Amino acid sequence: MKKGLLMVFTGNGKGKTTSALGLAMRSAGHGLKVCFIQFIKGGWKYGELDAVKRFEDVIDFHVMGKGFTWNSEDFEKDKAAANQGWQLAKKAISSKQYHLVVLDEFTYLLKYKMLELQTVLDILKQKPPNLHVAITGRNAPGQLLAAADLATEMKEIKHPFKIGIKAQKGVEF
Repeated sequence: MKKGLLMVFTGNGKGKTTSALGLAMRSAGHGLKVCFIQFIKGGWKYGELDAVKRFEDVIDFHVMGKGFTWNSEDFEKDKAAANQGWQLAKKAISSKQYHLVVLDEFTYLLKYKMLELQTVLDILKQKPPNLHVAITGRNAPGQLLAAADLATEMKEIKHPFKIGIKAQKGVEF
């Protein structure tokens, strides 16, 4: 059986975005089109921004966030950016031009009620049958996990930050 999957990478451990980037690279390696939308990251330079430039012919990469939501100075402005990103995501999902659409850090938009969960679920249920969609972020809602074909929880067992090692280029960003 062949089917476009809804995949969710969640949990408190590291690796959610990294997994989605791996899927994007795997798809790009086969010449399959990818739309990768980052919803929260923004405001600082991280490696994937430069890496995906090497795959511009197959990966459309969009940074829609204004920074981390829990540090928001203007929630309404962040919500507007989230909705702008969601409009782009809906267009990508329905376009039938992609093999994979990644909604990176998307669960935060649901947690902070920037988007209505049921509306999101309805759009995901209507996706083209062969389209794969990957969603990342902590605290994925139970209804999203129930709708997923694949759900992986990244569980932190040990992290260098806890012993004073700061985020490092090429690992965390």
